[in-house]
Amino acid sequence: MVLHGFRTCALFLCTVAPVLAQTPVVSVPSVDLARYAGKWFEIGAFPMFFQRQCVGDSTAHYAVAPDGKVLVTNRCRTESGFDEATGNAMVVEGSSNSRLKVSFFWPFKADYWVIGLDADYRWAVVGNPNRKYLWVLSRTPQLAPPQLEAALATATQQGYDLSQLRYTAQSGAAGQRP
Repeated sequence: MVLHGFRTCALFLCTVAPVLAQTPVVSVPSVDLARYAGKWFEIGAFPMFFQRQCVGDSTAHYAVAPDGKVLVTNRCRTESGFDEATGNAMVVEGSSNSRLKVSFFWPFKADYWVIGLDADYRWAVVGNPNRKYLWVLSRTPQLAPPQLEAALATATQQGYDLSQLRYTAQSGAAGQRP
């Protein structure tokens, strides 16, 4: 019986997953930036070059500026202390705040699409249209299993290959903002 379940799951992944990966990524219908602002803990992410020195306690802090830009501060623990990067994000017109263009150094900008969002803003899943980057974020250092499963399901439904996902160690105290 277990073998049959495994075969069914393998068949699903081999036939449906490639189709999902060919479907365009879709952002959530809208994001309330005032509710989205604040501190988020990275629960997991696809490895990326800019985070290669991070060993844990990765967080992102978002603040809405009076001009409508979103100020972004990413922080993580490294072997020698903490590393921090600050940038600006601009809302993509017509996206109802669910798609941003983020820049940490001019003139480069990257897509930041909120592709999954808990109704109470307890967790968010962020990716980009080519599925190269993915972050699972939470308002707390750990995410309860049912919430994590819901977040991961949104990424899977969008065709993201979760075999690339690396979970982030969070101590819960490091990087606290006043």
